[in-house]
Amino acid sequence: MGENRIYFLFTDTGTYLSRLINYCTKQPLNHVSLAFEPDLQEVYSFGRKKPRNPFIGGFVKEDIRSDFLKNSACAVYSYGLSETDTNKIKEKIEEIELRKSNYKYNFLGLIGVLLQVEINREDALFCSQFVATVLQDVESLEFKKPTCFTTPADIRNHEGLELVYQGILGNYQESQRDLITQRRLVKGEAQLTKQSFIFLLSKKVKRLVIK
Repeated sequence: MGENRIYFLFTDTGTYLSRLINYCTKQPLNHVSLAFEPDLQEVYSFGRKKPRNPFIGGFVKEDIRSDFLKNSACAVYSYGLSETDTNKIKEKIEEIELRKSNYKYNFLGLIGVLLQVEINREDALFCSQFVATVLQDVESLEFKKPTCFTTPADIRNHEGLELVYQGILGNYQESQRDLITQRRLVKGEAQLTKQSFIFLLSKKVKRLVIK
């Protein structure tokens, strides 16, 4: 679907908060982020603003090479979208980023998910609530529940997401370089095969003409 692709990064940092969420949800990889390029140079989410302090959170641009994230277990998925839908998501993120100083991490919302009590706080989101919010206007990515109840597992299990990578986040970029190299080799072999075929065909045509 579509020519553009967006990327979902699911991680487990192994922190106490992460372990608590894993225990409550009975699911792995309970942090989700969003990116628009396969190299994950710019990754958007709601999380801790200071790696050592889990209680100060909000809108963040995450660095997958940071000491805090590089050793995380992760899974990367991609999803195809039209350019129009991709721009809708980017505009939503830009709106939130412009007001990022007003936003807080929605810790109470996590309790609401656990108890299935709807808790909507102004200018407060948790990671999967943020992702579900910026995807709200994309019909093909509806999650059939309010954004305040949407979990990383709901997003990860959405039909149409394609697994790109699973492993340690610090090894992701190397895996992408290997993939690009393999594609170039396959493309080169295909071109060589095509050239060889054309060469052999030309020789046969020449022989027929000479005869």
